[in-house]
Amino acid sequence: MPGTSTAPTTTDEPTTRDDISVDLPWLVVVWNDPINLMSYVTFVFQKLFGYSREKATALMLDVHHKGRAVVRSGPRERAEHDVARLHGAGLRATLEQAGT
Repeated sequence: MPGTSTAPTTTDEPTTRDDISVDLPWLVVVWNDPINLMSYVTFVFQKLFGYSREKATALMLDVHHKGRAVVRSGPRERAEHDVARLHGAGLRATLEQAGT
């Protein structure tokens, strides 16, 4: 038949939020609390993550002044482990996916 094509056509799969979120890192967030001393929070960041005193202090100040700080990012399993370690040290921490 004239004007009809039997060539295969391709279509792009729709991209959903679920497709994208698989590749996004997970963030470990530490929240401000009225209990822990700033020096202790700095110490915990140094001990658990091996951060320099300067980096640990900067993160602690973010927690203190902004109410929260992202202290680490990476795969979900690692982030869950880090949150558990922070809880063990008495800090309030959660995880969230980047971009959400």
